[in-house]
Amino acid sequence: MHPIRKKRLITIAIILFVLSSALGLVLYALQQNINLFYSPTQIALGEAPQNTTIRAGGMVVKGSVKRDANTLDVVFSVTDFKHSLQIQYQGILPDLFREGQGIVAQGKMLSNGVFSASQVLAKHDEKYMPPEVSEALEKAQNDSTPTSSSVNDY
Repeated sequence: MHPIRKKRLITIAIILFVLSSALGLVLYALQQNINLFYSPTQIALGEAPQNTTIRAGGMVVKGSVKRDANTLDVVFSVTDFKHSLQIQYQGILPDLFREGQGIVAQGKMLSNGVFSASQVLAKHDEKYMPPEVSEALEKAQNDSTPTSSSVNDY
């Protein structure tokens, strides 16, 4: 093989190796940062993965917010009007967080069935609701049969 051709072949091989390595690292990083949304019903049915960062949300159940007086620990429940999910969070909640409003929390499911949130997001005005939460609520209401509790109880 001619030395110039050999040098070109080695250069092309190195470039292909570097590009494929960079593409592999980018795809690996993107895979680690994907946070899928799960409703309380999906979590109750066991569809949500354990020890993986996910997003969960719904309406904050009235009377469920319990704050620790000495720390920033907060425990509350969210519902999609079919199932409820207990969420624990350590930190300052958003100003717009309140009972009866839609929220989305990002965190991990613990083995005891509690969702440990690392971030809590609240809606920003009275008309807005996160798309995932509104779709989950609509689906749960369409799938559920009428019960004695009304939607306004939440």
